[in-house]
Amino acid sequence: MIMSIRQFQAQRMHAPRDFQSISSEPVCVEIGAGKGKHALLFTQTNPNSKLIAIERTREKFLAMQKQHALEGQPNLQTVHADALPWIVHALYPAQVEQFFILYPNPEPHNPAQRWLNMPFFEFLLSRLETGGTITLASNIPEYIEEAEQQVQNLWKLPFVKEVIGQDSARTHFEIKYLERGELCQQLIISKPEGYTTRFDEFQPLQGQNASSAE
Repeated sequence: MIMSIRQFQAQRMHAPRDFQSISSEPVCVEIGAGKGKHALLFTQTNPNSKLIAIERTREKFLAMQKQHALEGQPNLQTVHADALPWIVHALYPAQVEQFFILYPNPEPHNPAQRWLNMPFFEFLLSRLETGGTITLASNIPEYIEEAEQQVQNLWKLPFVKEVIGQDSARTHFEIKYLERGELCQQLIISKPEGYTTRFDEFQPLQGQNASSAE
């Protein structure tokens, strides 16, 4: 693929504090897992899938960690980090079966920070296996509409657009939005056979920062 977006500077990403490497086995990854409602539910109902749930906010991460300690799913790993550097340092090419980005910050005043507008999204695609999916959910129709345009015009990927059922309860936000009667939608974006990015050979930085790696 020839990308018409500037290239993400992956090698400049500093390792998250207390970074620990992971093995290269297939995984699912949830970005912005909050208090872990979806992560705990997913790992309970998919015992053969490993999920890594990443949350940046300390308070939410601790709530997720506490609930995980109570429920004890062996196939869930919780990570307290900013997703971008963690993904660059930890994940291998084509390692991820599914990414979940459920109700991200819509960045109303900063469109460049929306997921499908970011150069980082190309790197994210390089970590996804062929046939793997990215699920992006939002309660803001304009956010989904813009993402849909970007998937078609910039990333040129197949996708399915779905209205989320009233009985869905994957996250605390989802429950709140549906109770208010808001329209919640999701894009399920697929990576087709033969899709290439500029990062397909990029190996995880494994905690090495640019200055110390040189």
